[in-house]
Amino acid sequence: MKLDVTSDLYKMRHSAAHVMAAAVCRLFSDVQLDIGPPTEEGFYYDFDVPHRLTPEDFEAIEREMAAFIKEDHPFECLTVSRPEAAAMIEAMGQRYKLERLADIPEGEPITFYRCGEFVDLCRGPHVERTGGVKAFKLLSVAGSYYRGRETNPMLQRLYGTAFPSDKQLRVHLKQLEEAKQRDHRKLGKELDLFSLQEDVGPGLIHWHPKGARIRSEIESYWRQAHLDGGYDLLYSPHIGRAGLWETSGHLDFYKEGMYAPMEIDENPYYVKPMNCPFHIKIYQSHKRSYRDLPLRWAELGTVYRYEKAGVLHGLLRVRGFTQDDAHIFCTPAQVEAEIARAVRFAIAMWHTFGFTNISAYLSTRPDKAVGDPQRWEQATASLEAALQAEGIPYETDHGGGAFYGPKIDLKVKDAIGREWQMSTVQFDFNLPDRFQLTYVGEDGREHVPYMIHRALLGSLERFFGIMVEHYAGAFPLWLAPEQVRVLPLTEKQQEYALAVGERLRQTGRRFTVDERADKIGAKIRHAQLAKIPYMLIVGPKEEQAGTVAVRARPHGDVGVRALDEVLDILDQENAERLLATTMEPTPKG
Repeated sequence: MKLDVTSDLYKMRHSAAHVMAAAVCRLFSDVQLDIGPPTEEGFYYDFDVPHRLTPEDFEAIEREMAAFIKEDHPFECLTVSRPEAAAMIEAMGQRYKLERLADIPEGEPITFYRCGEFVDLCRGPHVERTGGVKAFKLLSVAGSYYRGRETNPMLQRLYGTAFPSDKQLRVHLKQLEEAKQRDHRKLGKELDLFSLQEDVGPGLIHWHPKGARIRSEIESYWRQAHLDGGYDLLYSPHIGRAGLWETSGHLDFYKEGMYAPMEIDENPYYVKPMNCPFHIKIYQSHKRSYRDLPLRWAELGTVYRYEKAGVLHGLLRVRGFTQDDAHIFCTPAQVEAEIARAVRFAIAMWHTFGFTNISAYLSTRPDKAVGDPQRWEQATASLEAALQAEGIPYETDHGGGAFYGPKIDLKVKDAIGREWQMSTVQFDFNLPDRFQLTYVGEDGREHVPYMIHRALLGSLERFFGIMVEHYAGAFPLWLAPEQVRVLPLTEKQQEYALAVGERLRQTGRRFTVDERADKIGAKIRHAQLAKIPYMLIVGPKEEQAGTVAVRARPHGDVGVRALDEVLDILDQENAERLLATTMEPTPKG
């Protein structure tokens, strides 16, 4: 959730960033300061300092921070003129601050905040005194280009967090440690799901067989759910002529995020960063009537966007990804029903994948916007009505909509309480006008349709990364790349184990038979590390009785069962897309 600039937590974290910067300035020489804002998770400050900051420095910086807090310096706000500000910054020798001063528009107040000997160009707000900074902890250090541009100097970004109490800090640090164990990059390597190959290019994902199998199951469910939900599926090209992107406005508004053009038949082409213009061209391929609407078109469309190297992060921020994309073309009278339908669809899909804690943000018209204000009002009212009808808690982000329309953003919480921005339902008054879209209404006249952009999962790459962390790699049976592993106790049971495997194959289960000569304990341990939902162990007694000894994640040993009983349970779990195994341990006695 975005921190409210007036909240006590915002003020304390902002103040903690200043305290940290003051500590760094006390400990090291020739420190150049850039910016130090609070964040949803804590705070950071960007430094240009000859000393290379490492985690080994954290203890000393934290001690100095604690001393600075104990000194209980007041935060004093100094309002100055632009010439006075420039003189102050030049006297401090802070070259980055001079550039930041130039960013402040003419007429806006220019303020510094002083606490002790530390003075910083800053708009605030802060706590009253440094003693108001409570429980804090430094977390990490990373490189960050000045102003985010790769041609600028690389600064050192020092991250920390702060909370009103030690208890809240401990809870947060425990969550961070749990998140570290669930990191999709770590688990992706351990479970052999995907990789990134630097010699191919950063931000480009290679899906390994196990990861690809999970993705295939996700896509199969997604496609069938859309067909059942009244959508038609589309496929669109990966490149398009420059004129298409000029009409859509991408070359005006989004060129920095697009890859350089290629020339084909003496015409410039661009790799697509979005699917929308292609869906619009399909709409334009026929004259449309109100009787044709609504049109619900969905595509798993792979797009490519230039992301700076510094922001790439595993599967969560990539350069090539497949969007879970859809566009709805409808009449004004159909808008509210279509919005409600899309929101219900999103919730149902998230529940299927095991995410039930969902909240929403409604973003309204910004100061600079395109489209008739009356259409904005109707669209915003339709979005709000849909959220209220579905009983979804939401907050209103006044003025937070895109320039081309209001939107709903759905956020989900994962198993350890982290919130992720995922589904989006967004109006667009811009593209229908740019492409001159029309339909013939009941009155025989041409009207402009409403266009709704709608993504449920966002991108498959990011969704997959979040899901790996949500389940800590232990996927439910219907998604698991290997659902069952058959473990013969000795070589003498291999023939029976293979026969059990054949029965699994006939019922469509994904399985392997562990034919290695290892002891059964090693085989079980190997299957546990691979997070296999079910292990079927077969020894001489099981072979004689035609049974299997079952180990089910997470229960462990659940007893000896008839093979047909196990197959029935697997079939039910898989068909119903259950999120946990249903096979409980056999009661004793």
